[in-house]
Amino acid sequence: MVALVLPRLIDVSAASRRSVSVTERNIAALRSVYWLLLVSGFVEPLLYLLSIGVGVGALVGDLNLPDGRLVSYAAFVAPAMLASSAMTGALAETTFNFFGKMKYMKLYDGVIATPVRPFEIALGELGWAMLRGSAYSAAFLVVMTAMDLTTVGRAAIAFPAAVLVGFAFGASGMALATFMRSWQDFDLMGSAQFTLFLFSGTFVPAEAYPTVLRWLVEVTPLYRAVHLIRDVALGTSGRSWLIDVLYLLLVVALGLLVASRRMGRLLYR
Repeated sequence: MVALVLPRLIDVSAASRRSVSVTERNIAALRSVYWLLLVSGFVEPLLYLLSIGVGVGALVGDLNLPDGRLVSYAAFVAPAMLASSAMTGALAETTFNFFGKMKYMKLYDGVIATPVRPFEIALGELGWAMLRGSAYSAAFLVVMTAMDLTTVGRAAIAFPAAVLVGFAFGASGMALATFMRSWQDFDLMGSAQFTLFLFSGTFVPAEAYPTVLRWLVEVTPLYRAVHLIRDVALGTSGRSWLIDVLYLLLVVALGLLVASRRMGRLLYR
């Protein structure tokens, strides 16, 4: 039994170390400008929160949730800004930067000459994206707590939820990047990303949309992300979280599977 299990454990441990080495390479390469990346990723959702959540919220007033509770518009919008921030940060790192490293810098052509495999590259790059995304999420949750838009306890639960959102969009973004042919293809991705941002229950409840559009909205990954983080931040019953968590875990698994297989085809041809 030991002879069968031990080699697998050693293989998993070695694969983990190789994935971490990819993440460490990114940290070393960008250490001097990392604080600028953090500031740029944090400021945009904060401005949306202040301008729309607080500014427009003063005109909108309070909103009724589906369970009948009344919340301020800023408290309704803030979790959506957190989910959108996690999406944007993850996609920026695993699409634009990942594509540049693979297509133009040819970085991974050298990496695969070592024992590191495509799946381990994908895990390492995703780990790096999550370091950035986790910093954004933590800072934004501190702001939400300071503005009394959630409690400390709920923010502590919302943090791993935001990290899961980042993993889901990071994995799917990496898979999408392997299909990109040139920088112009990212215009289409930007349009799709902005559409998700507007129509994922971000600024209005999904129930406000016509029935067919509401169905389309509710199957999008950003809606599931917004729904999960909003329920956590506002203290809604945990039973409704299960579908969102399973959905996002499925997106992570599919994204990593597609990304690693596509990278193998592109790098070993």
